[in-house]
Amino acid sequence: MLGMQFNHNIIPADYHVFGGLDVDKKHIVATFMDHQQAAKSTHMPYDADHLIHFVQKHFPNQKIAFAYEAGPTGYGLYDQLTKSGYPCLVAAPSMIPIAPGQRVKTNRLDSKRIAEMLRGGHLRSIHVPTPPYRQLRHLVQLRDTFVKQAVAHKCRIKALFLMEGLQFPSSRAPWTKSVLSQLAELPCDPTIRFKLDSLLAGLSFAQQQVLQTQKEIRRYCQHDPELSQCIQHLTTIPGIGRIVASHLLARIGDWRLIDNVRQLSSFLGLIPRENSTGDRIHRGSITHSGDGRLRTKLVQSAWISIYKDPEMTEFYNRIRQRHPVDQAARKAIVAVANKLTKRIYSVLKQQRPYVVR
Repeated sequence: MLGMQFNHNIIPADYHVFGGLDVDKKHIVATFMDHQQAAKSTHMPYDADHLIHFVQKHFPNQKIAFAYEAGPTGYGLYDQLTKSGYPCLVAAPSMIPIAPGQRVKTNRLDSKRIAEMLRGGHLRSIHVPTPPYRQLRHLVQLRDTFVKQAVAHKCRIKALFLMEGLQFPSSRAPWTKSVLSQLAELPCDPTIRFKLDSLLAGLSFAQQQVLQTQKEIRRYCQHDPELSQCIQHLTTIPGIGRIVASHLLARIGDWRLIDNVRQLSSFLGLIPRENSTGDRIHRGSITHSGDGRLRTKLVQSAWISIYKDPEMTEFYNRIRQRHPVDQAARKAIVAVANKLTKRIYSVLKQQRPYVVR
């Protein structure tokens, strides 16, 4: 997933040449364009030094701005260009429009389109996270990967029992140590036993990796004063724990660059869609933009907050009463999650603990 969208301070009138880059793991296709629409395209290896040498040779004493799409190559090119004194935008692919009638797509055309949009001032950059937030993001993504693997193994075990007509051990909580012990000792055919043991071993490994990664996230945050302080403040909000707090920081990045609370809500995909014209106003479901896993965690935090915080309880009940029964709980809890973002914004921007009223 990509970072939050921010306006960048690149003003086209301040630059002579605009470089649009199409980047993959081996190559860079670059198109350079000036204000007179003169364009020059080139193909080169993925090497920032090669790119910098090229522009120094062909565009001496000219101010150059670069842009490229965010992708799997990460921010290494951005780091090297900015370190060398060249401004660079990293744009979300979804924010680079394509003409409806365009039926030909090549790397050269992509780089040309980026250069044209950069020259026209139509590109917006994502916020490129600083190294501490990037490293935290790696850890958070790794934990979510292992959680997903654990859930997948549980589903496969349940599917095996359903297919073979076996009775899953009854318990209030389906995956307690007692249940896992019963599964390990359950008498069944040798082939089924082998498959079940393999799935249980995979589940155990994934769960251990989740715990180890969570410990590493805590260790990493404790050794960074800014991250540690932000997590301490965030966890004072009822419903927000260390897991959600660390995921929030990993995705948001530098909280100082958040302009307003609506920007944060929009980034988390918790604002309603809108299709309004004239006097007609139509708002639909939430946009679901941004990191879906983080949004799910915030909804889970919202359920906890309505049990811990009387203000949230009252707010949830008030919103729930406004909607039909079949939609009431879902809409109300999303509204609570959106209200949580306002508290998150205040706590981060003011760098203080949350005080329950």
